Amino acid sequence: MLKSLLLGLALLPAFACAQEGSDWIAYRDAYRHMLWFEKYAKPKQYLQNHLRLLPRDAGVSTDGLRLSLHGKGTQLALPLDAVGRAVFPFSKAAYDDNAELTLNRKPGQITSSAWVSIVTRPDGVYAAADLRAACGQLLAYLRYTGGANGKRCAGVQFAYPRTAAAQVRYLGGDGAAFPLAAQEGPAFPGDAVSGFRVFAYRFDAHPDAGQVLTSGTPLAIAALLE
Repeated sequence: MLKSLLLGLALLPAFACAQEGSDWIAYRDAYRHMLWFEKYAKPKQYLQNHLRLLPRDAGVSTDGLRLSLHGKGTQLALPLDAVGRAVFPFSKAAYDDNAELTLNRKPGQITSSAWVSIVTRPDGVYAAADLRAACGQLLAYLRYTGGANGKRCAGVQFAYPRTAAAQVRYLGGDGAAFPLAAQEGPAFPGDAVSGFRVFAYRFDAHPDAGQVLTSGTPLAIAALLE
């Protein structure tokens, strides 16, 4: 079996940041990369795009990690979610001002990238056919940006905090429910930091006519590509 790849999207080149010996990100560079998704014209209603910060190794803590936008006329804190994603502020004023995105970390500890993942639902109910479509949209976007050649959609992964008492079930059209097994792992494989409670839903294991039910809103949903 081919090695599974669970991807949000780390395909685009990382922005100029700590990996080059500084603790700042050029806003203009980030802006141009994030704009790729905004201009993408194919279906993407199941996808979302973020600026994401990632520790370079497992020994780097993200506790208290903060991202801020600084410019002559701009001072803005950008909150990070539990997997390091921030809503990117598209600002012409910040672009014209050549503003900087700054981190409160030592140089070399954090990397950053555009990051596309699957949208979560607050009601916790996902039509199996919609999850397949979402994976297909993410795969199409990966191919648009030049990656994922030869890959196919095999499923999706739901990630929760390690201590969460979350449950994920597949509910068939006949009303029969099948719990998905929980494992410990990274929210997006390839991440240096692990320790999340994850559930993999594979398309070939259940018919598309059913639903996937979650007991709470996951932190992230990644596409499982093989």
